[in-house]
Amino acid sequence: MKVIADLHIHGRYSRATSQQMSLREISRFAKVKGVNLVGTGDFTHPKWLKEIKETLVPEEGTGLYKVSGETEPYVHFMVTTEVCTIFNFENETKKVHHVILTPSVETACQINDVLKRYGDLDADGRPMLNMTAPQLVEEVMAISSANMVFPAHAWTPWFSIFGAFSGFNSVEECYQDMVKHIHALETGLSSDPPMNWRLSRLDRYTLLSNSDSHSFWPWRLGREANVFELEKISYIEVVDAVRCKDPARLKFTIETDPAYGKYHWTGHRGCNVSLSPQEAQKLGNVCPVCRRKLTKGVEQRVEELADRPADFKPENAPGFMRLLPLSEIIAAVLGVDSPSTQAVWKIYDALIGR
Repeated sequence: MKVIADLHIHGRYSRATSQQMSLREISRFAKVKGVNLVGTGDFTHPKWLKEIKETLVPEEGTGLYKVSGETEPYVHFMVTTEVCTIFNFENETKKVHHVILTPSVETACQINDVLKRYGDLDADGRPMLNMTAPQLVEEVMAISSANMVFPAHAWTPWFSIFGAFSGFNSVEECYQDMVKHIHALETGLSSDPPMNWRLSRLDRYTLLSNSDSHSFWPWRLGREANVFELEKISYIEVVDAVRCKDPARLKFTIETDPAYGKYHWTGHRGCNVSLSPQEAQKLGNVCPVCRRKLTKGVEQRVEELADRPADFKPENAPGFMRLLPLSEIIAAVLGVDSPSTQAVWKIYDALIGR
């Protein structure tokens, strides 16, 4: 069975997220997009968790959920969230985002009971927690060995494991003695598998791609995803395929071109400056317009940590496919600014046979 999974999205209680976000709308547009496994996102937020409990029902024996009332659902839900840990490490403040997967609403509630001691879960769908990354993993894994934690959007300049501003130089440095529980990392929109293959220290980790979507529209949901081939769709099958880094089950990831991500190159958005790593280094990473320090892009950060050439590919690495959202391609052809116009929707619906 082919499973196209987008395991990292957000509900409407996260900052900068569509207030129209609901689980029924996510299910509706995931089906339009062809994504048949979606993360609920934001189970740490009490109001979103309440909606999860009211809207979704468990699918017996799978560790997954479906929208209530659907007898043969196309879209299945996995209970997921993203959290931010803020802590001091060697006299520096570290801010790292992590994705958490769990097999049931019950275990999600147990996780929340622990995490609320470290931060205000009501404040945001992506809560800020005053705890270290190893503490987070230890607490989550103590609740259930079936849980999974992995770093989110690993290269984003802020709030990521390798981020230029508050990150680390290795997974081991970040998670310390809890690294034994880390089996994957999320590449994020501004990097792709070939960029991550350049670091030999990442060979043991499964590379995952998710949309981190803040809306249910098909040009956001599933813009990056993971394609599995499974005997049966279930929480354990997906998690085991990731833990085992099994190329027979995790076939490939769907990627946008890294240049599509807003942090791919070094620059200053306000000054309309975007520079390759080589150009930025020539300027000493100083903005040629305002003379302030540039935001170091993902490609430059990869260059700093890489120990392999750009064309290196590890043996048995899962493949990947670069795609752009169909709605955005149609908008570009029509010469319109937004993929949400009626003209774009008309062509989109005709092309997908909706």
